[in-house]
Amino acid sequence: MFKHILVPTEGSPLSQETVRRAVSFAKEAGARITAFYAKPEYPVTYYGEGALIDPTTPEQFAELAAQQAEENLGFVEKLCIDAGVQCTKLTLTSDIPYEAIIEAATQSDCDLIFMSSHGRRGLTSLLLGSETNKVLTHSKIPVLVYR
Repeated sequence: MFKHILVPTEGSPLSQETVRRAVSFAKEAGARITAFYAKPEYPVTYYGEGALIDPTTPEQFAELAAQQAEENLGFVEKLCIDAGVQCTKLTLTSDIPYEAIIEAATQSDCDLIFMSSHGRRGLTSLLLGSETNKVLTHSKIPVLVYR
């Protein structure tokens, strides 16, 4: 049924467990995976007198973000190789992860987004929000939520 699955990851233990499940699911379905990581934008901060200045240049920030993306996507790629599942890697730069996830799935022509949920409820969920909930709310592509 599903042949191309987008698997967003940010490297947390929950995300890594979700990746393991997604790879297993893809293997059983005969699907391929696009591993996705949303790199953050360079933070632009305005400082007043006497404020500390962050010595990180935009280039250094981009390099660190690229290293983190490669580390996280490499984890997915290794699991896919070990399982015999075809895998491609994709990164986009965005400070709005849910929009980047939907854009990546659309751009890659995926027919499923497989992602985790922290399972927050009540006031905590309302205050913190949920990228998964935002993807569920805005995506036209089916979303499988692993909890």
